[in-house]
Amino acid sequence: MTESARTTYHFTVLRVVPHVHTAAFVNVGVVLHARSPGFLGIRALTDPDTLRRLAPDVDVPLLLRYIDACYAICSGDENAGPIALLPPSERFHWLSAPRSDVLQTAPVHEGVCTNPEAELDSLFRAYV
Repeated sequence: MTESARTTYHFTVLRVVPHVHTAAFVNVGVVLHARSPGFLGIRALTDPDTLRRLAPDVDVPLLLRYIDACYAICSGDENAGPIALLPPSERFHWLSAPRSDVLQTAPVHEGVCTNPEAELDSLFRAYV
């Protein structure tokens, strides 16, 4: 592996916050952005039974719609609205912006890797 093959990336962890006022959360996904290769990807739990088990007080169909919207924005799906049409870096910043809702993000972290897709899978295994 050469130094030039390495790329920096930023990532955030998607959190389900069943009761916003308590700030307790469960990690359910990871979003990773690597600017130089133009990579923006997401891995998240999408099985309704798993989500119900992890967050029994959450409206799971609504949560799944939020997660599906995150996937659509990451992929640049034109049906996901104007945010999905922005460049990958702007979509990442929109996805990782702080919000007070049932689906929130952790602070943004950074790293260096040679393969953003593989790094996304690794982070998903580590955090979710």
